[in-house]
Amino acid sequence: MAPFTVLHVCMGNICRSPMAERLLDRAVRDRAPQAGDLVRSVSAGTGGWHEGEEMNPPAARQVRARNGTPEGFAARKLRGDFLDDADLILTATADQYDYVVALRPDAAGRTFVLGEFGRMLASIDATGLPPASSDAPDAVHARGVAIVEAAHALRDDKEALPSDDLDDPWGRGDQTFQRVGDEIEDTTVPFATLLLP
Repeated sequence: MAPFTVLHVCMGNICRSPMAERLLDRAVRDRAPQAGDLVRSVSAGTGGWHEGEEMNPPAARQVRARNGTPEGFAARKLRGDFLDDADLILTATADQYDYVVALRPDAAGRTFVLGEFGRMLASIDATGLPPASSDAPDAVHARGVAIVEAAHALRDDKEALPSDDLDDPWGRGDQTFQRVGDEIEDTTVPFATLLLP
């Protein structure tokens, strides 16, 4: 069984989505050190003009400050096969959600604006989810898929709220990056906790 794969999407793939990629990875490893083999956190950008670049320095500082690692990161342009391989797609904004769904309409049920997914997590009944074990890849994958399905059912085709979007911090100060990092962790930490109880 392949790991449960989360794809984070923003515009340039040097600020928001790489922060989300590495902060989810850190949250998962906090729950279970070996869980890196069970949950795969990756990212890409709709723009593609930064392909191959490292994480933006203030974004990397935020990841390090939160005990994650920016090392080895290289920006990628979003491709259809990345969407096909993902069990959950988290976009930084509603515009990027629309971009993903236009590219792959069949991905709509597993694609969310990050803040929207965070809001849905709080309403998911954990007792109705399959049990997860950090040493059983199939169980973690099944639980992840069930969480995504539950979040989609709660969404009930309502549009994401403007407050669900992550501001683009590129070119802004560390304070903005810190706020965006906090907003990312408002979703990634509860998700890791629900996925790996």
